[in-house]
Amino acid sequence: MRQRVQIEGRQLEVSNLDKVLFPEVAFTKAQVIDYYVRIAPVLLPHVASRPVTFTRWPNGVDGQAFFEKNNARHAPDWVHTVTVPSPGSSRGRETLDMVLLTAVPDLVWSANLAALEVHVPQWQVDEAGVAQLPDLLVLDLDPGPGTGVVECARVAHRLREQLLTDGLDPVVKTSGSKGLQVYAPIECADKDHPSRYAKALAQQLTRETPEEVVWRMEKALRPGKVLVDWSQNNTAKTTVAPYSLRARPLATVSTPLQWAEVDELRAGGDPEAARFRTDDVLARVAELGDLFDVGARTRAVLPGS
Repeated sequence: MRQRVQIEGRQLEVSNLDKVLFPEVAFTKAQVIDYYVRIAPVLLPHVASRPVTFTRWPNGVDGQAFFEKNNARHAPDWVHTVTVPSPGSSRGRETLDMVLLTAVPDLVWSANLAALEVHVPQWQVDEAGVAQLPDLLVLDLDPGPGTGVVECARVAHRLREQLLTDGLDPVVKTSGSKGLQVYAPIECADKDHPSRYAKALAQQLTRETPEEVVWRMEKALRPGKVLVDWSQNNTAKTTVAPYSLRARPLATVSTPLQWAEVDELRAGGDPEAARFRTDDVLARVAELGDLFDVGARTRAVLPGS
């Protein structure tokens, strides 16, 4: 069933609102749309100038999914778009037409497409649509077999200590899946500078505690260890946005944390305390505001060259 709605002066068509997209928790498309509308005040500032890669699950999280980068051609004419260089030439395409989610109607449009997850790069485009140098550093902590978010919290604490030593001002969020992600606002010398710095940092932690941390991605190396994935700083890659839903059975959300919460986890806290659903996140924002406040934090020059 299709119906037309008006949101902030924009007319758009939504459909199948009662379709269950997360069967395990009976979470429907209408609830997905409602969440993105309600979380928009804190989500939009983090994605508005970053070309979006959608992960679409038209038949729900138990069905087939696909990434969509070259999606602007399907967008309504009121959705902002930008043409950026293609990160690869495997399909012979030199540029991609990508969406910028800048307003609530944009989120409703994308949620109606069952674009459950929103992924963005660590760089922005300027008003002319030109890609700028990365302004965020990210270190993605992915627990290997036999480890979990508690072990990730211990590594996140160590990363925070080193980032502070280097003059950076880090924030942290859950991935919405198993791990944690540490970010810091930066200024850098060139587009590969964050990757060089992050790789060196991951290697340093691995040297210090090789029984706990790994910087290489080979699966054989990962049991019992936390992968410090530095590669997400590659300008061709994206990371799940703060406050994005994740296509996981419980409809969990990538959720900003306080560092005190990380401390509680690393001291042996309940891993379930780091699993948040939409209602949890909306309540946290109402109480704590935007904990992923990179715009209000010190944007420091990234060490090295």
